Order: sequence, then C-alpha cells, then structure tokens
Amino acid sequence: MRKYRPNKLRLAFGVPGDLATPTGGYGYDRRIIQELRHLGWHVDVVDVGDSFPFPSVAQRMTALATLSEVPPGCPTVLDGLAFGALPEAGALRSRAPLIALVHQPLAQDPSLNTTQADIFRATERTALAAAARVVVTSEATARIVVADYDVPPQRINVVRPGNDPVPPAFGSNDGLVRLLSVGSVVPVKGYDLLIAALATLPDMSWRLTIAGDRTRNPAAAAQLDADIAANGLCDRVSVLGAVPPKRIIELYLASDVFVLASRFESYGMALAEAMAHGLPLVSTIAGAIPDTVPVGAGLLVPPDDVAALAQALRRLIGDSAERRRLAANALAAAAQLPTWQDSARLFAGAIQTIA
Repeated sequence: MRKYRPNKLRLAFGVPGDLATPTGGYGYDRRIIQELRHLGWHVDVVDVGDSFPFPSVAQRMTALATLSEVPPGCPTVLDGLAFGALPEAGALRSRAPLIALVHQPLAQDPSLNTTQADIFRATERTALAAAARVVVTSEATARIVVADYDVPPQRINVVRPGNDPVPPAFGSNDGLVRLLSVGSVVPVKGYDLLIAALATLPDMSWRLTIAGDRTRNPAAAAQLDADIAANGLCDRVSVLGAVPPKRIIELYLASDVFVLASRFESYGMALAEAMAHGLPLVSTIAGAIPDTVPVGAGLLVPPDDVAALAQALRRLIGDSAERRRLAANALAAAAQLPTWQDSARLFAGAIQTIA
C-alpha cells in the first residue's frame, strides 16, 4: 500500500466573508488564490465570518474554531481585515504557520475616532506578534507595520498587486472631459472632497462617473447623494454602484482623467489599473499613493485639501496637451508594474520560507 504523503504545496486562505466582495482587498485575495493554484498550490478558502473587523467575542471564538479545523502543519494565510481584529490568533501558531496578509492596517482608517484606532492598534499588534510572516501590499504599509506594530523587517514580505494587459483608453470625443473614480463609497475614498472640488468648476466642461460598492457604508452613500444634490451636480455626476469587471474596463476606455481623492491608500489598485489604461491621474499623497503613481504620471495633492484638488482638476480639464503628456508617462510607468503571475510567485516564496 502506498503511504499517504501530504501535498507540499497546500495552503489555507482565511477570508472574512464572501470572497466575491467587490473591493480591491478581496480582488487581491481572489487573484492571488487563482494564480497560486496555477502554480500548483492546493488552496483551501476558509470563510472566517463576515462580522470583521468588528466581531463580537463569540464571533472571534467561532473564527478561531473554524481556523482550528485546518490540517495541522498547513500554512494558513489570514486576510488582515480579520487578522488584525483577532488578538487570539496566537493560540493557532502551535498548530500551523500563520501568515498575516495586511492590505491596510485597521487603525489607519481615517473614519475611526481616536479610541477606536487605539483599540485596533492594540489588537493588531498582539495578532501580528503571532504571525510567522507578514505580507503587505506596498513598501509604505511595510514601513507602518514596522514603526507602529513592532514587526521585525525580516518577517515582512512586500507583494504588490499585479496587473493584467489592457488596451489604452481612447477617451471622449464630444468636447466633454470625462472623469472616472473607482472605489467603494466609504469615507476613506474622499468622495465628499471630490464633489466639493468639482462644485468649484461650474465653468468647465466635465462629467464624472463614480463606480464602487454603495452597500459597505450606507451613511457615506447617503452623504454622497446629498452632496451631489446640494451642489446642483445631479446632471454632471453619475454614481453607478458596484459594476462587473467588463463594465469597469469600458469605463476606463471611455474616460479622459482618473481621479481618486483618497484620505489613505495602502497601494491603490484602481490607480495602477488607470495607469495601465494610459489615463492621466489626479490623486493625493496619502499612504502608498506616491509609491504607486510616479512623478509625471499624475498630479498628486495633499489629502483633505479641496482647493488643491480643484486646482489639479482645473489644470487637467483645461489642458489637453498636459493630459496627453501625463497619459504617455502613465503608460510607461505601467509597463514596469508586476503581473499577477509575478505577484503570486513572490507570495508563494513568502509562504515557502516558513513552510
């Protein structure tokens, strides 16, 4: 009888809730899992519950029980949306190596008050101490994890999101400059700042389309609708909600400028996608954005600065030559970005250092 030998390339991947959730973080998880499978890994997706990052004690215990069912010795990746809120994670490390996947430290959410941020910082520090490896999606996040959470640099792997080959945007031809913003309607994305900035440009020819999940923060979605109405922009701003990938590509192709007024980004996948389509960018210097968007590919302004954001938008809306210059630089920069296959190989390497 042949003796059973466990698959050396087996991995458990813990996800908080539905892996199909339309956000950049879940999108990263989906593609890394897909590409790891293409590399020969057997990946078991483990749903640890959809209550994170605000689980009750009972929900945390349920998540731990679920993760305890992973076969002993099987490396276990846990998305940071859950890992950072699971200080009890240390109870699992004697069974199997733990890999924390940190998209954005929970305490970095600008919508949190000081007390909430301090609580998250404490739970994240405790949880990350139990991780054999910490995978982050940008160098900027790596610096935060070292400085704020005392994680030794030698335990950190930077695995940036990948990019797929896409056609360049052809833009509009009707005299209107079409602006596009992609991201969930949550406070960190700064849609309130974007609407306030555009309200100062009534004399210019522009239209804005916002594509992003409106269900993650109903209060933010209601505020966005109210801001648009209060500024008389209902005929110039379209808010589509979450749309399928094919429609997102169509929006990129038909746009002239990509704008993201984020208060923080741990990488900025939508910015990288916009660069790959050759769109000039308007964004902020928050978080990892300056690492993602190189000089010359876009105009970056301080976060929460409506006047500076409006000035950058006015400059690009009114200057087609400047748009073309930045678009060419964006395409050149995108050519240097990793593919998803590159990212998966780096991710696999991080796992194999401890497996």
